[in-house]
Amino acid sequence: MNILAFSTTTTAATATFQRPQPISAVSKQPLSSFHQRKITHPMPPEKHQVFKSLESWASKSILPLIKPVNRCWQPNEFLPDSTGLTNNFMDEVRTLRDRTIRLPDEYFVALVGDMITEEILPTYQSTVNACDAIRDEIGASPNPWATWLRSWAAEENRHSDLLKTYLYLSGRVDMLMIEKTIQNLIGAGMDVGWNNNPYLMYVYASFQERATFVSHGNTARLAKEGGDPILARICGTIAADEKRHENVYVRIVEKLLEVDPNETMLAIGKMMRKKITMPGHLMHDGQDPHLFQHFSFVTSRIGVYTGDDYMEILDFLIGQWRLEKLEGLTGDGRREQEYVCGLPTRGRKLLEQANERAMKMDPKGLKFSWIFNREVNV
Repeated sequence: MNILAFSTTTTAATATFQRPQPISAVSKQPLSSFHQRKITHPMPPEKHQVFKSLESWASKSILPLIKPVNRCWQPNEFLPDSTGLTNNFMDEVRTLRDRTIRLPDEYFVALVGDMITEEILPTYQSTVNACDAIRDEIGASPNPWATWLRSWAAEENRHSDLLKTYLYLSGRVDMLMIEKTIQNLIGAGMDVGWNNNPYLMYVYASFQERATFVSHGNTARLAKEGGDPILARICGTIAADEKRHENVYVRIVEKLLEVDPNETMLAIGKMMRKKITMPGHLMHDGQDPHLFQHFSFVTSRIGVYTGDDYMEILDFLIGQWRLEKLEGLTGDGRREQEYVCGLPTRGRKLLEQANERAMKMDPKGLKFSWIFNREVNV
């Protein structure tokens, strides 16, 4: 999962390094502010009833998109066989390492960051499960919202397992620093602004899964261009999962727009005004206090996730949800409709200005502990 938020300027670790912001989420407030913000449960009972009334629909329209385990791929299918049955394990590892030789350090920075973001699955599941009206009250509820969440988490769990093992076998990255980053991030949690509100959460998830699909698709493309077709297949397979998950969340928001258009339009506007903040925005390795920001610079520069991608996702969701033609809105709803539908045009103008400023700046070298403190240019 690799979600990025739109802004036009950013301040890096030193006062002398300022670069127009890539389309990637940074912590928009100091860490202490996240912990000070009071969380409320703002949904009135009638909004809870909206989700209760949709349980039958979810069972028929959402749960069939869960793949049975025996039809799912598993990480072991993509990795060298360590069982000894073929006696080729060491040869297969050497071949894997030979394939990664042509991939540059900045590619591994992007891939590691993507993998770390996938690794914090406990945070995602617990945070989604805190949402009103859809939470799993007992841990194994047959409620369709809870059933989907558990099944989604089970599918997502394979992504980090596969990427982490492949990175370990490649020998190209410092696994100790990566593991510290993962532990730090799970301990830090995340605050992406949906405030226990499932309307906001499903809007966020629709954007997030689309962005993750794009990001993994681009790491697949770059791996193929760099001479590693197996890694390309891995990233492409993960991207396909994310696409299916995107379809679920987009479909849920479509249904909410049908049964409660004004509240859903307000939620879309609220999330877009907040900007979509990546779940890994509190990423820290114990060395670089601006690690996520620097990771975002790299993903933007090499084309894993860019400003153009962000704008295209906005265009996609506006079109998919038919927001420009949405009817039955109050004054507040119409105001948010106008705001959201105008975002891509305004955003592209800001993005063009940011790119023009970036072109005038000299490259800046940044060290990443994940690649043994080697530098990459941004």
